[in-house]
Amino acid sequence: MAVIDNTDRSTAPEKASPGWFESVPTAAWALAAIMLIMPLLANDFILFQVFGWTFILGMIALSLMFLAGYGGMVSLIQMSVAALGGYMVAIFGTSGMTDISIGLPWWVFIPIAIVVATIFGTIVGALAVRTEGIYTIMITLAIASAFFYFTRQNYAIFNGYSGFNLIVPPQLFGVDWRSPMPFYYLTLVCAVLSYLLVVYVSRSPFGLALQGIRDNPRRMAALGYNVTAHRIAAYAFASAIASVGGILLVWQNAQISPGTAGIPAVIDILVIAVIGGIGRPIGPFIGALIYVLLRTFSPDVLTTFGMSGERFKLLIGLGFLALVFWSPDGVLGMWDRWKARRARRADPLTGETET
Repeated sequence: MAVIDNTDRSTAPEKASPGWFESVPTAAWALAAIMLIMPLLANDFILFQVFGWTFILGMIALSLMFLAGYGGMVSLIQMSVAALGGYMVAIFGTSGMTDISIGLPWWVFIPIAIVVATIFGTIVGALAVRTEGIYTIMITLAIASAFFYFTRQNYAIFNGYSGFNLIVPPQLFGVDWRSPMPFYYLTLVCAVLSYLLVVYVSRSPFGLALQGIRDNPRRMAALGYNVTAHRIAAYAFASAIASVGGILLVWQNAQISPGTAGIPAVIDILVIAVIGGIGRPIGPFIGALIYVLLRTFSPDVLTTFGMSGERFKLLIGLGFLALVFWSPDGVLGMWDRWKARRARRADPLTGETET
């Protein structure tokens, strides 16, 4: 006998889907709170060199994570985009090369730097999205290599091998933004805003469509989505984030040269993104912190054991290989598997772990 369910579900409350703000992990908010009081706990070197550099590299790697994690496109052009943003600051702003730098006010050269770098990344994206897999990696690597050699050989605009020096942020509100604490907060705010923006876009219709294109581009095209346009727009969005990271990077170093966009630096961004975890926005910042700690302190450790400090890259390389072998999805993947093992060991009735 068939049972007819006459329950009126019209008044049943529906569970609202979490918004982008609620989708940010609680741990990320706790970490942001700790970062706010970090100047009370750390010295100037840690604030400026370690955390400032971490936030900057994390932003550039975040742009790669957005393309690879949400769009399925591994791009090696992000460091070149960041470097171009830094070059534009040196050219249109002020620097030690007074015969090249134009000296425009900050509210003019900063937007110009972001727009020019974003256009460059978008053009590269328009070329790269017509390829897939290893060919996307190769075409972006080729353009990054061409950009490096072009800046190295061009003296009229980029000042060739020497580049630019004495590039400092403008003193707004009477604050020296290159001092350790102000620069720390400047990079922290930019990093947090970039993180929240990526989280928001990933939950937006554009971000969801981009993830659908990543999983099945043919089906999304059949549903009426312009696959190529979405991918190019993703490159434009990622390039804007990378350009801001490049501006902060040139302000931190107070100089920029072709080595900023060299092939080692391009590969470092990929390593940072993979180490942290390329599937979530917080991953690039975790990878950047690990990289900066190794880059900053491993030479001293190696020298203590009678080894050349230049071999820190060997440690980074070995750590990268080991991590990729044991956890292809990075540190975050290792954390997730550890939590899953604890959950499997937990007693389903009491919730207590087995001994």
